[in-house]
Amino acid sequence: MRPIWKGAVSFGLVSIAVKLYSATEEKDIRFHQVHVTDGGRIKYQRVCSIDGEQVGFDQIAKGYDAGGGEMVVLTDEDFADLPLASSRAIEVLEFVPIEQIDPILYNKAYYLEPDGAVGLKPYLLLRDALIEAGRVGLVKVALRQREQLAVVRVRDDVLVLNTMLWPDEVRTPEFEFLGVEEVRLRKQELQMAASLIDSMAAEFDPTEFSDAYREALQQVIDAKVAGREIVAAPAAEEEKGEVIDLMAALRASVEKAREARKKAA
Repeated sequence: MRPIWKGAVSFGLVSIAVKLYSATEEKDIRFHQVHVTDGGRIKYQRVCSIDGEQVGFDQIAKGYDAGGGEMVVLTDEDFADLPLASSRAIEVLEFVPIEQIDPILYNKAYYLEPDGAVGLKPYLLLRDALIEAGRVGLVKVALRQREQLAVVRVRDDVLVLNTMLWPDEVRTPEFEFLGVEEVRLRKQELQMAASLIDSMAAEFDPTEFSDAYREALQQVIDAKVAGREIVAAPAAEEEKGEVIDLMAALRASVEKAREARKKAA
């Protein structure tokens, strides 16, 4: 891995020189748009919608749609005057219990590595102190010209920086069913649902799961490359309609889960 950023984590008067690495990578198979007859790549031109002229990068600025057909044009000078925290500082604002942070706020994860021997001891100090306290560091950091809220936490003995969404970026779920009071759940239904959850309880192991669609798509691509005949995948099971008897479905689900667990054992 190559670092994408170097800077320092500071808490109180302690400063830790660190390197930042992307902790995740997308595994999606990427495609190009091509001409179906000869496979040539499709190219796009940057054309002004008003005068129809092709525009170079040096003539392109950012525009904000103010509504009513008005466009506010912002130049590099406008962005240069904006208040932005140092792009090389991760300042700990406070230490909070990890359970108080809703996972919906998490955005992207980065690994932090101590930068040189000088940063090692304070790095280990912060890591072990976070584990001992059962808390995470709430920080602000400027990445890619944008100030972001983030947390510094411990994963597999490594400090991880998780950038977060701002609270106003999380939508409020305004669904009609939330106000419905006619539906009542019976005690027996809740007990049976609890039994189903208990019979399907397990320890989470992410290595047990894989992207079946991506694997199948890769097989199609490999077959194309090898010039082999592509065999169609078997049809998926037809989805069943709405369940009428909820208790019967729950009982059947519990029995099915128990049988599956017995076979696995």
